[in-house]
Amino acid sequence: MGKSGTKSFLIYFVSFAGFAVISVFFLRNENRPIKHLNVFPLSSTVKVWPELEISWRSATATLIGFLGSAFGTVGGVGGGGIFVPMLNLVVGFDTKSAAALSKCMIMGASMSSVWYNVRVTHPTKDAPIIDYDLALLFQPMLMLGITIGVSLSVVFPYWLITVLTIILFLGTSSRSFFRAIIMWKHETYVKMVESEAKENQASSSCNGAAVIIDSDYQPLLNLAPEKSPMEVLCSNIKWKGVFVLITVWSCFLVLQIIKTGSANCSWVFWIVNLLQFPVAVSVFGWEAIKLYRESKERRLSGNWEYVCEASIEWSANQLLFCALCGLMGGTVGGLLGSGGGFILGPLLLEIGVIPQVASATATFVMMFSSSLSVVEFYFLKRFPIPYALYLMGVSMMAGFWGQCAVRKIVEILKRSSIIVFILSSVIFASALTMGVIGIQSSIDMIKHNEYMGFIDFCDGQ
Repeated sequence: MGKSGTKSFLIYFVSFAGFAVISVFFLRNENRPIKHLNVFPLSSTVKVWPELEISWRSATATLIGFLGSAFGTVGGVGGGGIFVPMLNLVVGFDTKSAAALSKCMIMGASMSSVWYNVRVTHPTKDAPIIDYDLALLFQPMLMLGITIGVSLSVVFPYWLITVLTIILFLGTSSRSFFRAIIMWKHETYVKMVESEAKENQASSSCNGAAVIIDSDYQPLLNLAPEKSPMEVLCSNIKWKGVFVLITVWSCFLVLQIIKTGSANCSWVFWIVNLLQFPVAVSVFGWEAIKLYRESKERRLSGNWEYVCEASIEWSANQLLFCALCGLMGGTVGGLLGSGGGFILGPLLLEIGVIPQVASATATFVMMFSSSLSVVEFYFLKRFPIPYALYLMGVSMMAGFWGQCAVRKIVEILKRSSIIVFILSSVIFASALTMGVIGIQSSIDMIKHNEYMGFIDFCDGQ
Protein backbone atom coordinates (compact mmCIF):
# COMPACT_ATOMS: atom_id res chain seq x y z
CA MET A 1 0.00 0.00 0.00
CA GLY A 2 2.79 2.38 0.87
CA LYS A 3 4.63 1.95 -2.39
CA SER A 4 1.48 2.17 -4.54
CA GLY A 5 0.35 5.22 -2.59
CA THR A 6 3.66 6.94 -3.15
CA LYS A 7 3.54 6.06 -6.86
CA SER A 8 0.05 7.54 -7.19
CA PHE A 9 1.20 10.74 -5.52
CA LEU A 10 4.25 10.97 -7.79
CA ILE A 11 2.01 10.53 -10.83
CA TYR A 12 -0.29 13.23 -9.47
CA PHE A 13 2.56 15.66 -8.89
CA VAL A 14 4.43 15.00 -12.15
CA SER A 15 1.22 15.34 -14.18
CA PHE A 16 0.17 18.68 -12.75
CA ALA A 17 3.73 20.00 -12.54
CA GLY A 18 4.31 19.07 -16.18
CA PHE A 19 1.15 20.89 -17.18
CA ALA A 20 2.29 23.96 -15.22
CA VAL A 21 5.74 23.94 -16.82
CA ILE A 22 4.36 23.53 -20.36
CA SER A 23 1.96 26.43 -19.78
CA VAL A 24 4.94 28.75 -19.26
CA PHE A 25 5.67 28.65 -22.98
CA PHE A 26 2.21 30.03 -23.74
CA LEU A 27 2.78 33.00 -21.42
CA ARG A 28 6.20 33.96 -22.65
CA ASN A 29 6.54 37.30 -24.35
CA GLU A 30 9.97 37.92 -25.83
CA ASN A 31 9.12 41.61 -26.28
CA ARG A 32 9.01 42.18 -22.54
CA PRO A 33 12.21 43.76 -21.24
CA ILE A 34 14.56 41.61 -19.20
CA LYS A 35 15.17 44.54 -16.85
CA HIS A 36 12.11 43.43 -14.89
CA LEU A 37 13.95 40.34 -13.65
CA ASN A 38 14.95 42.20 -10.50
CA VAL A 39 11.41 41.83 -9.14
CA PHE A 40 11.86 38.08 -9.05
CA PRO A 41 11.92 37.42 -5.27
CA LEU A 42 14.55 34.67 -5.34
CA SER A 43 16.98 36.67 -7.38
CA SER A 44 16.59 40.07 -5.76
CA THR A 45 19.85 41.64 -4.63
CA VAL A 46 18.36 44.41 -2.43
CA LYS A 47 19.00 43.60 1.24
CA VAL A 48 16.43 44.71 3.80
CA TRP A 49 17.60 43.96 7.33
CA PRO A 50 15.44 45.43 10.14
CA GLU A 51 17.12 46.07 13.48
CA LEU A 52 16.63 43.60 16.31
CA GLU A 53 14.55 45.56 18.82
CA ILE A 54 11.59 45.11 21.13
CA SER A 55 8.46 45.73 19.08
CA TRP A 56 5.19 44.09 18.09
CA ARG A 57 6.92 42.77 14.96
CA SER A 58 9.67 40.97 16.87
CA ALA A 59 7.12 39.71 19.43
CA THR A 60 4.91 38.30 16.67
CA ALA A 61 7.93 36.73 14.98
CA THR A 62 8.95 35.15 18.27
CA LEU A 63 5.50 33.67 18.85
CA ILE A 64 5.07 32.36 15.30
CA GLY A 65 8.66 31.11 15.25
CA PHE A 66 8.21 29.26 18.55
CA LEU A 67 4.94 27.58 17.51
CA GLY A 68 6.18 26.86 13.98
CA SER A 69 9.41 25.30 15.25
CA ALA A 70 7.63 23.27 17.93
CA PHE A 71 5.06 21.74 15.60
CA GLY A 72 7.35 21.64 12.57
CA THR A 73 10.03 19.54 14.23
CA VAL A 74 7.46 17.19 15.77
CA GLY A 75 6.07 16.55 12.31
CA GLY A 76 9.58 16.32 10.84
CA VAL A 77 8.98 19.06 8.23
CA GLY A 78 10.88 22.01 9.73
CA GLY A 79 8.39 24.82 9.10
CA GLY A 80 10.14 26.80 6.38
CA GLY A 81 6.83 27.37 4.61
CA ILE A 82 5.70 29.37 7.64
CA PHE A 83 8.96 31.11 8.55
CA VAL A 84 9.70 32.70 5.17
CA PRO A 85 6.33 34.53 4.84
CA MET A 86 6.48 35.55 8.50
CA LEU A 87 9.98 37.04 8.22
CA ASN A 88 9.12 38.69 4.92
CA LEU A 89 5.70 40.18 5.73
CA VAL A 90 5.73 40.65 9.50
CA VAL A 91 9.37 41.51 10.25
CA GLY A 92 10.17 43.08 6.89
CA PHE A 93 13.19 41.12 5.60
CA ASP A 94 13.73 40.77 1.89
CA THR A 95 12.88 37.34 0.47
CA LYS A 96 16.48 36.10 0.20
CA SER A 97 17.31 37.10 3.77
CA ALA A 98 14.03 35.62 5.00
CA ALA A 99 14.88 32.30 3.33
CA ALA A 100 18.36 32.33 4.90
CA LEU A 101 17.01 33.13 8.39
CA SER A 102 14.40 30.42 7.91
CA LYS A 103 17.22 27.90 7.43
CA CYS A 104 18.82 29.17 10.64
CA MET A 105 15.58 28.56 12.51
CA ILE A 106 15.16 25.10 11.01
CA MET A 107 18.74 24.21 11.95
CA GLY A 108 18.29 25.37 15.54
CA ALA A 109 14.99 23.52 15.97
CA SER A 110 16.29 20.33 14.36
CA MET A 111 19.46 20.33 16.49
CA SER A 112 17.52 20.55 19.76
CA SER A 113 14.99 18.04 18.48
CA VAL A 114 17.74 15.55 17.62
CA TRP A 115 19.23 16.05 21.09
CA TYR A 116 15.84 15.20 22.58
CA ASN A 117 15.32 12.17 20.33
CA VAL A 118 18.68 10.55 21.11
CA ARG A 119 17.69 10.56 24.78
CA VAL A 120 14.43 8.59 24.35
CA THR A 121 13.87 4.91 23.60
CA HIS A 122 12.25 3.36 20.57
CA PRO A 123 8.48 2.99 21.28
CA THR A 124 8.16 -0.63 20.13
CA LYS A 125 11.55 -2.40 20.12
CA ASP A 126 15.14 -2.32 21.28
CA ALA A 127 16.58 -0.14 18.51
CA PRO A 128 17.63 3.49 17.96
CA ILE A 129 14.70 5.81 17.42
CA ILE A 130 16.65 7.35 14.51
CA ASP A 131 16.82 4.93 11.59
CA TYR A 132 20.36 5.45 10.31
CA ASP A 133 19.86 3.10 7.37
CA LEU A 134 17.05 5.27 6.02
CA ALA A 135 18.98 8.45 6.79
CA LEU A 136 22.00 7.17 4.83
CA LEU A 137 19.74 6.01 2.00
CA PHE A 138 17.86 9.28 1.50
CA GLN A 139 20.28 11.98 2.67
CA PRO A 140 22.80 11.90 -0.25
CA MET A 141 20.11 11.98 -2.95
CA LEU A 142 18.13 14.55 -1.00
CA MET A 143 21.13 16.91 -0.79
CA LEU A 144 21.89 16.38 -4.47
CA GLY A 145 18.29 17.19 -5.29
CA ILE A 146 18.37 20.33 -3.15
CA THR A 147 21.35 21.71 -5.08
CA ILE A 148 19.55 20.96 -8.35
CA GLY A 149 16.37 22.58 -7.06
CA VAL A 150 18.20 25.71 -5.92
CA SER A 151 19.66 26.09 -9.42
CA LEU A 152 16.22 25.59 -10.99
CA SER A 153 14.72 28.22 -8.67
CA VAL A 154 16.81 30.81 -10.52
CA VAL A 155 15.39 29.67 -13.87
CA PHE A 156 11.73 29.05 -13.02
CA PRO A 157 9.32 32.01 -13.00
CA TYR A 158 7.89 32.98 -9.64
CA TRP A 159 4.28 32.15 -10.52
CA LEU A 160 5.32 28.64 -11.58
CA ILE A 161 7.06 28.07 -8.23
CA THR A 162 3.84 29.20 -6.53
CA VAL A 163 1.79 26.69 -8.54
CA LEU A 164 4.22 23.88 -7.71
CA THR A 165 4.09 24.87 -4.04
CA ILE A 166 0.30 24.64 -3.94
CA ILE A 167 0.25 21.33 -5.83
CA LEU A 168 2.90 19.73 -3.66
CA PHE A 169 1.78 20.99 -0.25
CA LEU A 170 -1.93 20.33 -0.77
CA GLY A 171 -1.14 16.84 -2.08
CA THR A 172 1.15 15.87 0.80
CA SER A 173 -0.99 17.49 3.49
CA SER A 174 -4.21 15.81 2.32
CA ARG A 175 -2.54 12.41 1.98
CA SER A 176 -0.96 12.75 5.44
CA PHE A 177 -4.32 13.82 6.87
CA PHE A 178 -6.13 10.76 5.50
CA ARG A 179 -3.31 8.54 6.75
CA ALA A 180 -3.68 10.11 10.20
CA ILE A 181 -7.43 9.39 10.17
CA ILE A 182 -6.79 5.74 9.30
CA MET A 183 -4.22 5.49 12.10
CA TRP A 184 -6.63 7.15 14.55
CA LYS A 185 -9.38 4.63 13.72
CA HIS A 186 -6.94 1.73 14.08
CA GLU A 187 -5.74 3.04 17.45
CA THR A 188 -9.34 3.43 18.59
CA TYR A 189 -10.05 -0.18 17.62
CA VAL A 190 -6.93 -1.43 19.44
CA LYS A 191 -7.85 0.50 22.58
CA MET A 192 -11.40 -0.86 22.43
CA VAL A 193 -10.14 -4.46 22.14
CA GLU A 194 -7.74 -3.94 25.05
CA SER A 195 -10.52 -2.44 27.14
CA GLU A 196 -12.83 -5.37 26.43
CA ALA A 197 -10.06 -7.84 27.28
CA LYS A 198 -9.47 -6.13 30.64
CA GLU A 199 -13.19 -6.12 31.40
CA ASN A 200 -13.49 -9.83 30.57
CA GLN A 201 -10.46 -10.61 32.73
CA ALA A 202 -11.86 -8.64 35.65
CA SER A 203 -15.26 -10.28 35.26
CA SER A 204 -13.80 -13.80 35.20
CA SER A 205 -11.65 -13.01 38.25
CA CYS A 206 -14.72 -11.90 40.19
CA ASN A 207 -16.49 -15.16 39.31
CA GLY A 208 -13.56 -17.19 40.67
CA ALA A 209 -12.74 -18.68 37.29
CA ALA A 210 -9.41 -17.00 36.65
CA VAL A 211 -7.16 -19.40 38.58
CA ILE A 212 -4.69 -20.82 36.03
CA ILE A 213 -2.00 -23.29 36.98
CA ASP A 214 1.21 -23.88 34.99
CA SER A 215 0.52 -20.94 32.63
CA ASP A 216 3.09 -19.37 30.33
CA TYR A 217 2.73 -16.02 32.08
CA GLN A 218 6.04 -14.38 32.95
CA PRO A 219 6.10 -12.02 35.92
CA LEU A 220 7.12 -8.39 35.42
CA LEU A 221 10.26 -8.91 37.48
CA ASN A 222 11.73 -11.04 34.71
CA LEU A 223 11.46 -8.28 32.13
CA ALA A 224 14.64 -6.58 30.91
CA PRO A 225 15.65 -3.74 33.21
CA GLU A 226 15.04 -0.20 32.06
CA LYS A 227 18.04 1.47 30.48
CA SER A 228 19.77 4.35 32.15
CA PRO A 229 19.81 7.73 30.35
CA MET A 230 23.44 7.20 29.36
CA GLU A 231 22.70 3.72 27.99
CA VAL A 232 19.79 5.10 25.95
CA LEU A 233 22.01 7.87 24.59
CA CYS A 234 24.77 5.45 23.60
CA SER A 235 22.34 3.03 21.94
CA ASN A 236 20.71 5.84 19.92
CA ILE A 237 23.95 7.20 18.47
CA LYS A 238 25.51 5.06 15.74
CA TRP A 239 28.86 6.70 15.17
CA LYS A 240 29.54 4.96 11.86
CA GLY A 241 26.37 6.35 10.31
CA VAL A 242 26.99 9.79 11.80
CA PHE A 243 30.54 9.80 10.42
CA VAL A 244 29.34 8.92 6.90
CA LEU A 245 26.69 11.65 6.99
CA ILE A 246 29.22 14.21 8.23
CA THR A 247 31.58 13.18 5.42
CA VAL A 248 28.85 13.68 2.80
CA TRP A 249 27.93 17.00 4.40
CA SER A 250 31.58 18.14 4.30
CA CYS A 251 32.00 17.13 0.64
CA PHE A 252 28.92 19.07 -0.41
CA LEU A 253 30.02 22.07 1.67
CA VAL A 254 33.47 22.17 0.05
CA LEU A 255 31.95 21.87 -3.41
CA GLN A 256 29.44 24.64 -2.70
CA ILE A 257 32.18 26.96 -1.40
CA ILE A 258 34.27 26.34 -4.51
CA LYS A 259 31.23 26.95 -6.71
CA THR A 260 30.44 30.19 -4.90
CA GLY A 261 33.97 31.46 -5.48
CA SER A 262 34.02 30.53 -9.17
CA ALA A 263 32.77 32.62 -12.09
CA ASN A 264 29.19 32.00 -13.09
CA CYS A 265 28.86 29.28 -15.79
CA SER A 266 32.65 28.90 -16.01
CA TRP A 267 34.27 25.49 -16.51
CA VAL A 268 35.07 25.33 -12.76
CA PHE A 269 31.42 26.07 -11.98
CA TRP A 270 30.18 23.19 -14.13
CA ILE A 271 32.85 20.72 -12.94
CA VAL A 272 31.98 21.40 -9.31
CA ASN A 273 28.29 20.91 -10.05
CA LEU A 274 28.97 17.61 -11.79
CA LEU A 275 31.21 16.36 -8.94
CA GLN A 276 28.19 16.37 -6.62
CA PHE A 277 26.67 13.46 -8.54
CA PRO A 278 29.42 10.85 -7.86
CA VAL A 279 29.54 11.90 -4.18
CA ALA A 280 25.81 11.39 -3.70
CA VAL A 281 25.49 8.28 -5.88
CA SER A 282 28.47 6.52 -4.26
CA VAL A 283 27.11 6.91 -0.72
CA PHE A 284 23.61 5.94 -1.81
CA GLY A 285 25.00 2.92 -3.68
CA TRP A 286 27.02 1.80 -0.67
CA GLU A 287 23.96 1.91 1.61
CA ALA A 288 21.66 0.40 -1.03
CA ILE A 289 23.98 -2.61 -1.56
CA LYS A 290 24.18 -3.08 2.21
CA LEU A 291 20.38 -3.08 2.62
CA TYR A 292 19.90 -5.36 -0.39
CA ARG A 293 22.39 -7.95 0.89
CA GLU A 294 20.98 -7.92 4.42
CA SER A 295 17.43 -8.27 3.12
CA LYS A 296 18.41 -11.14 0.79
CA GLU A 297 20.26 -13.01 3.56
CA ARG A 298 17.25 -12.71 5.86
CA ARG A 299 14.87 -14.03 3.21
CA LEU A 300 17.15 -16.99 2.38
CA SER A 301 17.41 -17.90 6.06
CA GLY A 302 13.62 -17.78 6.44
CA ASN A 303 13.67 -14.63 8.55
CA TRP A 304 11.04 -12.24 7.16
CA GLU A 305 11.72 -9.50 9.68
CA TYR A 306 12.32 -6.15 7.99
CA VAL A 307 15.89 -4.91 7.75
CA CYS A 308 14.96 -1.44 8.99
CA GLU A 309 11.85 0.53 9.98
CA ALA A 310 10.36 0.65 6.48
CA SER A 311 7.80 -2.11 5.94
CA ILE A 312 9.16 -3.07 2.51
CA GLU A 313 11.56 -5.67 1.24
CA TRP A 314 14.70 -4.09 -0.21
CA SER A 315 14.93 -5.19 -3.83
CA ALA A 316 16.73 -3.44 -6.68
CA ASN A 317 13.48 -1.85 -7.89
CA GLN A 318 12.58 -0.65 -4.41
CA LEU A 319 16.00 0.93 -3.93
CA LEU A 320 15.88 2.69 -7.31
CA PHE A 321 12.41 3.91 -6.45
CA CYS A 322 13.70 5.37 -3.15
CA ALA A 323 16.56 7.04 -5.02
CA LEU A 324 14.06 8.66 -7.38
CA CYS A 325 11.89 9.81 -4.48
CA GLY A 326 14.87 11.25 -2.62
CA LEU A 327 16.18 13.06 -5.69
CA MET A 328 12.76 14.38 -6.61
CA GLY A 329 12.01 15.40 -3.03
CA GLY A 330 15.28 17.28 -2.74
CA THR A 331 14.77 18.98 -6.10
CA VAL A 332 11.30 20.16 -5.17
CA GLY A 333 12.51 21.18 -1.72
CA GLY A 334 15.38 23.21 -3.15
CA LEU A 335 13.07 24.75 -5.75
CA LEU A 336 10.58 25.84 -3.10
CA GLY A 337 13.15 26.68 -0.42
CA SER A 338 11.73 24.11 2.03
CA GLY A 339 14.88 21.98 2.49
CA GLY A 340 13.19 18.66 1.67
CA GLY A 341 11.49 18.07 5.02
CA PHE A 342 8.03 18.49 3.49
CA ILE A 343 8.85 15.55 1.22
CA LEU A 344 10.85 13.24 3.48
CA GLY A 345 8.44 13.25 6.44
CA PRO A 346 5.38 12.09 4.46
CA LEU A 347 7.56 9.77 2.35
CA LEU A 348 8.83 7.88 5.41
CA LEU A 349 5.25 7.40 6.56
CA GLU A 350 4.30 6.12 3.11
CA ILE A 351 6.92 3.34 3.18
CA GLY A 352 5.72 2.11 6.57
CA VAL A 353 7.83 3.92 9.18
CA ILE A 354 5.99 4.55 12.46
CA PRO A 355 5.38 8.26 13.22
CA GLN A 356 7.88 8.58 16.10
CA VAL A 357 10.73 7.12 14.06
CA ALA A 358 9.68 9.01 10.91
CA SER A 359 9.74 12.30 12.82
CA ALA A 360 13.10 11.58 14.48
CA THR A 361 14.74 10.38 11.24
CA ALA A 362 13.39 13.24 9.11
CA THR A 363 14.53 15.79 11.70
CA PHE A 364 17.96 14.17 11.86
CA VAL A 365 18.36 14.36 8.08
CA MET A 366 17.00 17.91 8.07
CA MET A 367 19.67 18.97 10.56
CA PHE A 368 22.39 18.18 7.99
CA SER A 369 20.65 19.75 4.99
CA SER A 370 19.65 22.94 6.85
CA SER A 371 23.09 23.38 8.45
CA LEU A 372 24.71 23.09 5.01
CA SER A 373 22.45 25.88 3.76
CA VAL A 374 23.21 28.02 6.80
CA VAL A 375 26.97 27.74 6.29
CA GLU A 376 26.57 28.63 2.61
CA PHE A 377 24.39 31.63 3.46
CA TYR A 378 26.91 32.73 6.09
CA PHE A 379 29.74 32.86 3.55
CA LEU A 380 27.44 34.78 1.20
CA LYS A 381 26.49 37.18 4.06
CA ARG A 382 22.80 36.61 3.47
CA PHE A 383 21.52 37.17 7.04
CA PRO A 384 22.25 39.48 10.03
CA ILE A 385 24.07 37.58 12.79
CA PRO A 386 22.18 39.08 15.82
CA TYR A 387 18.75 38.26 14.38
CA ALA A 388 19.91 34.80 13.31
CA LEU A 389 21.25 33.98 16.79
CA TYR A 390 18.04 35.23 18.43
CA LEU A 391 15.73 33.26 16.16
CA MET A 392 17.92 30.17 16.46
CA GLY A 393 17.66 30.41 20.25
CA VAL A 394 13.86 30.65 20.04
CA SER A 395 13.72 27.69 17.65
CA MET A 396 16.03 25.54 19.77
CA MET A 397 13.84 26.00 22.84
CA ALA A 398 10.69 25.41 20.79
CA GLY A 399 12.08 22.28 19.13
CA PHE A 400 13.03 20.68 22.45
CA TRP A 401 9.93 21.58 24.44
CA GLY A 402 7.65 20.83 21.51
CA GLN A 403 9.05 17.31 21.34
CA CYS A 404 8.65 16.91 25.10
CA ALA A 405 5.03 18.07 25.12
CA VAL A 406 3.80 16.15 22.08
CA ARG A 407 5.62 12.91 22.93
CA LYS A 408 4.13 13.11 26.44
CA ILE A 409 0.65 13.52 24.98
CA VAL A 410 1.25 10.59 22.63
CA GLU A 411 2.43 8.45 25.54
CA ILE A 412 -0.59 9.32 27.69
CA LEU A 413 -3.24 8.97 24.98
CA LYS A 414 -1.42 6.11 23.21
CA ARG A 415 -2.12 7.73 19.86
CA SER A 416 0.90 8.26 17.60
CA SER A 417 -1.48 9.53 14.92
CA ILE A 418 -1.29 12.91 16.67
CA ILE A 419 2.19 13.34 15.14
CA VAL A 420 0.78 12.74 11.65
CA PHE A 421 -2.06 15.21 12.26
CA ILE A 422 0.54 17.83 13.26
CA LEU A 423 2.61 17.07 10.15
CA SER A 424 -0.45 17.48 7.94
CA SER A 425 -1.46 20.73 9.66
CA VAL A 426 1.99 22.32 9.28
CA ILE A 427 2.14 21.45 5.57
CA PHE A 428 -1.39 22.78 5.01
CA ALA A 429 -0.58 26.02 6.85
CA SER A 430 2.51 26.40 4.67
CA ALA A 431 0.40 25.85 1.55
CA LEU A 432 -1.93 28.65 2.63
CA THR A 433 0.76 31.19 3.56
CA MET A 434 3.08 30.58 0.62
CA GLY A 435 0.19 30.12 -1.80
CA VAL A 436 -1.58 33.35 -0.86
CA ILE A 437 1.64 35.37 -0.96
CA GLY A 438 2.74 33.78 -4.22
CA ILE A 439 -0.62 34.41 -5.89
CA GLN A 440 -0.62 38.04 -4.76
CA SER A 441 2.94 38.56 -6.04
CA SER A 442 2.10 36.92 -9.36
CA ILE A 443 -0.97 39.15 -9.78
CA ASP A 444 1.20 42.21 -9.15
CA MET A 445 3.68 41.01 -11.79
CA ILE A 446 0.85 40.60 -14.30
CA LYS A 447 -0.50 44.07 -13.52
CA HIS A 448 2.93 45.59 -14.08
CA ASN A 449 3.39 43.61 -17.30
CA GLU A 450 6.43 41.76 -15.92
CA TYR A 451 8.23 38.94 -17.72
CA MET A 452 6.47 35.63 -16.90
CA GLY A 453 8.66 33.09 -18.70
CA PHE A 454 11.81 31.15 -17.89
CA ILE A 455 14.98 33.05 -17.01
CA ASP A 456 18.36 32.31 -18.55
CA PHE A 457 20.39 30.24 -16.09
CA CYS A 458 23.66 32.12 -16.44
CA ASP A 459 21.97 35.54 -16.32
CA GLY A 460 19.87 34.62 -13.30
CA GLN A 461 22.69 33.32 -11.13
